[in-house]
Amino acid sequence: MKEKKIYKSRDKVICGVAGGLAGYLGIDPLWMRICFAFLALSGGSGVILYFIAALLMDDAPETF
Repeated sequence: MKEKKIYKSRDKVICGVAGGLAGYLGIDPLWMRICFAFLALSGGSGVILYFIAALLMDDAPETF
């Protein structure tokens, strides 16, 4: 079985994290962006998590 890996999305708004996570989970990227916005507005943890994920996630390969 092929291992599923999370990549940043090429269809970026800021860094591509929300789109990449949404693609991995099979949901619309808008819902993931809403989740990050909610977390950002309720204490700021969404901003921190977003940029940590942006540093840790790889860019999508050209053939992806």
